[in-house]
Amino acid sequence: QPQLVESGGGLVQPGGSLRLSCAASNSTLGYYAIGWFRQAPGKEREGVSCAGASGAYTRHSESVQGRFTISRDNSKNTVYLQMDSLKAEDTGTYYCAPYTSCSEWSSTKRDQFAAWGQGTQVTVSS
Repeated sequence: QPQLVESGGGLVQPGGSLRLSCAASNSTLGYYAIGWFRQAPGKEREGVSCAGASGAYTRHSESVQGRFTISRDNSKNTVYLQMDSLKAEDTGTYYCAPYTSCSEWSSTKRDQFAAWGQGTQVTVSS
């Protein structure tokens, strides 16, 4: 299984954009669906987006549908999360993790999301 490192977070104003990256330490990334989830202070973890192993299938939570895009470049062992039209409620630490499929990701209960890396902090504030 890959070791994953998240990056790309930062401080952005409402309406702005960020692109997060989830980089794997080896070439096994392409065997897994990769899902992103986030955690805001004092709140439960929330699944955000998922990309299937080939990247052809993607899925987003209702809260980010139409604003976030997930993609992957398996040749670079990296999955990206493009976040546009950011809102204050998008603030949190974002994590990526491998799954057997996006169905597994979507059926994961909030208290069962497990962090594989340190996460990357996203703060949306004016």
